[in-house]
Amino acid sequence: MHNNIIIFTDGSALGNPGKAGWGAVIISNKKEILEMGGFEKKSTNNRMEMTAVIESIKRVNEEFPDSHITIYTDSSYVVNGITKWIHGWILKGWVGVNKQPILNKDLWEELKEVSGSNIKWSLLPGHSGIFGNEKADEIATTFASENRPILYKGTIDKYNKNILDLSTNGISKSSKKNVIAYSYLSMVNGKIEKHKTWKECESVVKGKKDVKFKKSISREDEEKIIDEWTS
Repeated sequence: MHNNIIIFTDGSALGNPGKAGWGAVIISNKKEILEMGGFEKKSTNNRMEMTAVIESIKRVNEEFPDSHITIYTDSSYVVNGITKWIHGWILKGWVGVNKQPILNKDLWEELKEVSGSNIKWSLLPGHSGIFGNEKADEIATTFASENRPILYKGTIDKYNKNILDLSTNGISKSSKKNVIAYSYLSMVNGKIEKHKTWKECESVVKGKKDVKFKKSISREDEEKIIDEWTS
């Protein structure tokens, strides 16, 4: 019997290159959830996008070797690279149309090695509010900020949101960045605090493990975030 796996991935680099992180949410057979992520002292957004995909596939290949995998990412670089461009790169000896070496060759070779015909690649619209994508991004940006998020592992019925919902929901993250903050929320060791400024919030979470932090843009948004964190 084949296992049906869904993976949401994202990457983040503060400075690009700069401190960086990657995040992933793996759903197996619509029953089990596993969140993953990691940190690198200096990397790029594209490398983190690729790392998130590679590490997720490797984990699935180890635990569920006979699986049908659907990967959701908002990185056209990853999707186009692995499904279209890589064939030409290999034929041309990893040299691009500009006669320059292809960037991130090491990761492209690793991604090709772990990938197979059992993988379906699905490109999501960038930061459109789809929960799985937003959650992977939250994990990635938290790691990039040198904080360690609380990573969930357990059954889907105890997860804090319908991870299988691919519809857009509310305001997107990219739009949210341009809206004046109502508050900044932090959660350290289960304790939630509200802050008036990002600087105040950052001082609470920076360098600490098992934290969450997020900007809210309204009272309703603030209540929604707190509900997600505590559900």
